[in-house]
Amino acid sequence: MSRAPHPATAAAAIASIPAPRSADMPCGAPATHPLVWGPPGSMPDERRLRHLGQALAEVLAGRRPPETLVDRLTDQAYRDLVRAGRMLHASQPPLAKSLHVNEPRDGAIEMCVLVQCGERNHVLAIRLERHGVQWLCTDFETA
Repeated sequence: MSRAPHPATAAAAIASIPAPRSADMPCGAPATHPLVWGPPGSMPDERRLRHLGQALAEVLAGRRPPETLVDRLTDQAYRDLVRAGRMLHASQPPLAKSLHVNEPRDGAIEMCVLVQCGERNHVLAIRLERHGVQWLCTDFETA
């Protein structure tokens, strides 16, 4: 059984994480795999949304480092992801299954992904907002 890190050590580790970008703009370094879809107003395709859900589930299951998603999240969402640590406990690698997408307003998408983790399923809710031609995850939640 592993011991939880000392709160001061954990807080220092989180505080030392460099901000990957300013609050509204992508980071200065070119994004390796940004979520970019066509001209303003175009909706992302389901395949790319499912890939984002899969990648987030892998990070939350401890099977992928959060740095691999730095170009797909806002600064606050990235910090929340790092702070969250391992939230999905799975006997097998997570698998993004069914996807439900809603557009509550122009330039915003909310989606729900059913994530199969062996014999247990989890739900991952993700909000994306359009910044220019790039969609960035601004918030996520899992249950």
